[in-house]
Parts: sequence; structure tokens; C-alpha cells
Amino acid sequence: MTRDQFHDLITDGEGPRVEFKRSLTKELGRELCAFANADGGVILLGVTDSGRVVGVDKPNRMKSRIQSTARSADPPIDVEIDRIAQVLRVSVPPQDRKPYSFGGRFFKRVGASSQQMSRIEVEDLFYSAGRLHFDRTPCPAFVIERDIDDDIWARFSRRGKIPESMDRIVALQNLGLVDPRQQMTHAGAWIMAQDIRTVTTSAHISCALFLGTTKSRILDRRDFCRDVPSMINDTVTWILSKINVALVISGVRHEEQPELPAGALREAVANAAAHRDYRSTANVHAYVFKDRVEIVSPGGLPAGMTEADLGTKSMPRNPLLFGMLYRMDVVEHIGSGVRRIRDLCRDHGVPDPIFDVSEHWVTVTFPRHGGDDGPELRPECEPEPSEGPEPEQPRPELSEPGPEFGTARATTLEVRSLDDRVMELLADDPLSKSEIARKLGHRSVSGGLNRVIRRLRRAGRIEYTIPEKPTSSRQEYRLSGRPTRP
Repeated sequence: MTRDQFHDLITDGEGPRVEFKRSLTKELGRELCAFANADGGVILLGVTDSGRVVGVDKPNRMKSRIQSTARSADPPIDVEIDRIAQVLRVSVPPQDRKPYSFGGRFFKRVGASSQQMSRIEVEDLFYSAGRLHFDRTPCPAFVIERDIDDDIWARFSRRGKIPESMDRIVALQNLGLVDPRQQMTHAGAWIMAQDIRTVTTSAHISCALFLGTTKSRILDRRDFCRDVPSMINDTVTWILSKINVALVISGVRHEEQPELPAGALREAVANAAAHRDYRSTANVHAYVFKDRVEIVSPGGLPAGMTEADLGTKSMPRNPLLFGMLYRMDVVEHIGSGVRRIRDLCRDHGVPDPIFDVSEHWVTVTFPRHGGDDGPELRPECEPEPSEGPEPEQPRPELSEPGPEFGTARATTLEVRSLDDRVMELLADDPLSKSEIARKLGHRSVSGGLNRVIRRLRRAGRIEYTIPEKPTSSRQEYRLSGRPTRP
């Protein structure tokens, strides 16, 4: 540092990164700790609070005391000491072992002073530094005896590949999902909750379909709030129902190919659910616009990761949750998710997704071909021409279950054609639209189902049971050529 720079530093006065001290006092450890827990700073010894330079005596002995004080912190703090005229400059560079304490207490820099941190602030610092993981902490809102019934355990053990004969508590202990006092961890609660909001208020996934390219008009909105694997399945199914689908004919088979790769969408949603900050009051969002699909996850990147690391390495914010999702085949190998998303998009022939990282959010954007130069997209919830009037269906307030994909390696065959599923349902008996919707696991007849039924009827694959009265309340559909049910 030149003398001019030194003069400017004193002229600017004390602040978040600069502290003046007339002499060496017992408060030095407090100041070093506060700077270490922030982004570093400078302490000038031999300068009064008003900025008057008085110098120090015996600087060499003082350097030794400074080094000893820095080593007494937990963990030890790296410092750099140099002399400018009669002033000692103690530089605290950015540290990588946060949080730091001195004398058993933690300090932070607030303006031009250093203050002791509260218990909550200390916890926040541990979490943000990646030294504590919220998913491993006990979840008092989840009671094993009350919240795990036979159906929940059967679904969990099937997904988690747990032998049927293994005791439940032993299995949970082996997987690390319960703590030593047999309390369920947050990771276990998120994976097995019937409604994840009962254990973590903002842990659900919200989906919204917008008209055009802005959020000015919402056409459809859904909240999915089951366990984490189910929420991922439900969200991907919902997105696929809102984007364009091409009918691909291969021999005698007809398959639907979504405009965006289902596997990439699934990977993005799974990553958002696995790596989000569950301590945040925000939740994961999936937005469908005319020109793009966005997956938005709260919390920014985990500690130790930068945007340049995406696709090359990963440091999971929730390692226990991620490990379970990997065991369940919901996510890929750690560090491979972003690369897999890009590869699937390239294989599908669509543009690479865009990753936008800020302090509190991570957004993955999948461009669509529905912009000004693309075809006009007609979302499913918009009214369409039909042969007869459809009764207005009530809008469900909570999520409706969607088909499970089974693994994170989703392919076109896994996202089965809705045409084929409807044909399979009609293979035995004629059904009404509402019966078809119910057997598909839907709570209402969607615009997408209406389109499929019309397409199959126009193709001659299905037909009315009462062709002379298309709008009859008793109208059903059957495979073409099948007799009417008596």
C-alpha cells in the first residue's frame, strides 16, 4: 500500500471493512472474528477513532501478540501484518472456514462496529457456510408412529429398495433418516409426508401457466404438495400437459413427443427439489410461458459453488435428501444433473437451457418455439371448439395425482401417449369422459383429454355409443366396432 492509498483509507474513515484502533486491546480478537465471518477487512493500529495517526510503540512485539490472538480463534484466522510509517496494518483476507468464534462467541460486522451474533444468526451462518445441513435436523412436526401408515411405508420401501422383512426403525436408522433419539429427520419427513406443507410450510411446488410471455395473465395454477418424489412426478406431468406435443407414427405405433425433452424437464425439477434451501420461506416454482418454461428454485447455489461449477461439480445443500432421491432413482449421480439436462436438450434438437444464478435464486429456462416466429400455442385450459357443450368442472384446490415415471431416466416410452392410455381404458367397456378422467387419476376432464378424445374419434379409433345424440348426458365412448353396453 502506498502512502497515498494509506492516506485515502484514513480519510474515508471506519466502515464495514475498516477499523481504527489507537493501541492493541483485548477487543482485537472480536474485530478479527467479525471480519473473518464477513468478507475480510483491515484494522489500522496506531490510529484514533477520529482518524488521527498516533503510531504504536514496539511494533515487533505487537505483531507477535496479533498473530497469537488470530491463532486463538476457532478455527484460527489467517492475517497479514505490515507496517506503514508508525502504523500497523492488520489485513484479514476472505476466509474459507466460516464461521469463526473467539472466546466461545461469534461476532459480525455491523456498519463501523463489531457485534456479538445471536443464536439464530450463528445458525444461519453455519447453514450458509455448509457446515450444517437442515435436512439432517430432527423434524418435530413428523411423528413416526402417527404419520407412517402401511400404505406410506409400502410406497417408501418400494421406492427405497428396502427388504420387506426389515424392521421399519432399523431401516430408517440404517438410511440415516432418524436421529439417535429415533426422531425423523427433515429429509425423511419430506420423502414420506402425505402433505409436505405440514412439516415445512414452503416445501411444496407451485406451477403456473401464463398467457403470452409475461406474468400479466394466469391461465392455470396448481400447487403440488405430496412427498418430494411424488411432487416431482406431478410437476413434470403437469408441465408436459401444457406444452406442445407432436404425434410420431412409427409403423403401427403412434407416440407423442413433447416439444421439450421429458427427461430434461424432470431432471431440472428434481434438482430444484433436491438442492433448494428448505429454510427459505419461498418455494419452488414451475412457469410455462408461450416462449419458455422456467424452473425456479430458492436459495441460490450451495456454499462453495459458483455458476462456473454448474455441470462440472456439485455440493448438495441437502446431502441426506439427495442421497435418498438417488437411491430411489429420482436424481442422477451427483454433479451430473446439469450436464444431463444439456445433453438431453441437444439430443432432442432444442436449444440449450439457460441457467441464471443469483444470491437467492437459481432459474433454469427452457426456450420454446412459441415466440413471435413460432406457431400460436393454445394451452389446455383455454376453451376449444367441441362437438357439444361440456359441463364446467370445479377447479381443484390441491394437487391431483399424476402417473409416476419410475426413474429419473425418463424417455418417450415412459411418458406414455395419452391416446394409448385412453384406448387401453376403452378396451373392456365403454366409458364416459368423466369415467375416463377418473381412471387416469384426474379429478376433472381437462382440455387435453377433450382433444385426445376428439382426435381418436376423428381418426376412427373410437366412436360414440349414442351417435345420434352427441351431447347426451349418457354419452359414452367405445372402441370402433364394439357393441354398445346393454
